[in-house]
Amino acid sequence: MALSTSSAITLNINGEKHSLPVDHRTTLLDALRERLDLTGTKKGCDQGQCGACTVLIDGRRAVSCLQLAVASEGREITTIEGVAQGDQLHPVQQAFLDLDGYQCGYCTPGQVCSAIAVIEEHAAGWPSAATTDVRPEAGVPELSADEIRERMSGNLCRCGAYVSIVQAVARAAAETQGTEAVA
Repeated sequence: MALSTSSAITLNINGEKHSLPVDHRTTLLDALRERLDLTGTKKGCDQGQCGACTVLIDGRRAVSCLQLAVASEGREITTIEGVAQGDQLHPVQQAFLDLDGYQCGYCTPGQVCSAIAVIEEHAAGWPSAATTDVRPEAGVPELSADEIRERMSGNLCRCGAYVSIVQAVARAAAETQGTEAVA
């Protein structure tokens, strides 16, 4: 008896349920782009190294080229198409726009999704490799330019817009956390 290599799944993407049959080997990235026409998420290296395909899964960032679509069933997936509230841009999107945190724009959807998670991770007190004092009693570290660079290091920008990206993340973090931007 041969095992089936496909399944009908339901993905919860940007608050909407999408039912579709997929081969078990289909990545979330390919399901988003090729099956659901959600092309904001970009295919860069297809090896999990560039971050262009970053989406949020249950609020945490994930490279969708390494995530199987069948493993994403039952989870809340947010793509770049789902981060704005209607016509109101997410603070990260607005900061990228205001501070030219993009050049060609290819990496921008992944950068924005990653930055949203970075800000939430930082606010929750998660340390990074750049955090100097990781003791819980030290509290939340300052979201310095070094912290932002380290936390965003999985997202590459071929155009080299890193200075503006760091500034945009700092501004959005300050806005969402009610503090002053430090980067």
